[in-house]
Amino acid sequence: MTKKKRVLILDKERISYKLQRMAYEIWEHNSSEKEIVLIGIDGGGRIVAENLSVILKKISPLQVVTTSISINKKKPLNNAIAFNEDLTGRAVILVDDVVNSGKTMIYSLHTLLSYDIKKLMVAVLVDRKHKSFPIASDIVGHPVATTLQEHIEVETEGNEIVAVYLE
Repeated sequence: MTKKKRVLILDKERISYKLQRMAYEIWEHNSSEKEIVLIGIDGGGRIVAENLSVILKKISPLQVVTTSISINKKKPLNNAIAFNEDLTGRAVILVDDVVNSGKTMIYSLHTLLSYDIKKLMVAVLVDRKHKSFPIASDIVGHPVATTLQEHIEVETEGNEIVAVYLE
């Protein structure tokens, strides 16, 4: 059995820079809003959303509401997607750590579209280029062209993103 090669693509310092830049882009795209809702997909997406929220509160006058959505990433139709925030008339940004195939993102978006949202954007820390679903991220921290066999792993410690690896 061959051991998978693990390559560091983003370290803590570069992640911090990417999150800072993403927060400024979110503010630029929502400068006419008083409030935005960041919805992190449970796991890494929730952590990215919380980090973006902290930065946005420092750099902008936006009121930032941060929440999360829970989805079974392997079989999204087997379990109801857990979400309980009223989004009617609000500017929403769906956040994840990595967009791989786009499946998790598209099923999460489907749930959010049951509300009469004012505006909806997608933000991801790492955007892979091999998608099976038609998802385009509006705000991307780091785009990566990978093979179908490669995997992106985001390493966290508590609410801190410490590294991103390509395996």
